[in-house]
Amino acid sequence: MSKAPTFDYSGKVAFVTGAGSGIGRATALAFAEAGASVTIVDISEQGLAETAALIAAAGGKSLSVRADVTKSAEIKAALEKTIISFGRLDAAFNNAGIEQPGASIVDLDEDLLDRVLNVNLKSVFLCMKHQIPLMLKNGGGAIVNTSSGAGVMAIRNQSGYCASKFGVTVASKVAALEYADQNIRVNALCPGIIDTPMIARYTGGTEEGRARIIKQEPVGRMGKPEEIAATVLFLCSEQGSFITGHALVADGAQTAGI
Repeated sequence: MSKAPTFDYSGKVAFVTGAGSGIGRATALAFAEAGASVTIVDISEQGLAETAALIAAAGGKSLSVRADVTKSAEIKAALEKTIISFGRLDAAFNNAGIEQPGASIVDLDEDLLDRVLNVNLKSVFLCMKHQIPLMLKNGGGAIVNTSSGAGVMAIRNQSGYCASKFGVTVASKVAALEYADQNIRVNALCPGIIDTPMIARYTGGTEEGRARIIKQEPVGRMGKPEEIAATVLFLCSEQGSFITGHALVADGAQTAGI
């Protein structure tokens, strides 16, 4: 169990996609531990059940919704269930994403490219499309979209992934400009190498693979999902109320040299 962040979300409602594992799970837990009611969304029923059990064990309240975030109707339905269950929407963490196996632009499979763009980028557009009107009914809210270090720098053999994450960064800035005067804050969060199941798949799950990727981090270690979760809660909190339209990089100085 992660240590509860020092934020008070009592009476607030949060919506987290990709909540079945990794950063999404840690953030859903953090919101619940801080007092929020949390809708957890994922395509994995097992992952959702595990996250819901952890929230319940911590004394929190959650609503589990299995949904494909590339489908507008499924996102809309998940948000409608949120309003029915909790009555409002205050914060959203649009975090669902997938990795891209390394391949040059020439060799990148078109079907894989479509999937990476749909899951990583289109889902963020669809989530904001349906979240913002609900937040406006409450007088405002805060959205954090998961970009990546790959959303601020180019990485060889990751053209599809970088394109998806650069898109998230820019879409977040545009949405922030469009709704800043209506008390909707939108930021992109750009994590570096975080110790999650996605990274385990990327490294092959071996100690050699882990060591290879850790060498890319100037701080000499991977980040923890709980560290990213705390950053999300800050961005959605009153303490972060003057931050909008920003791409916050949390990567142990990995991109400091660009």
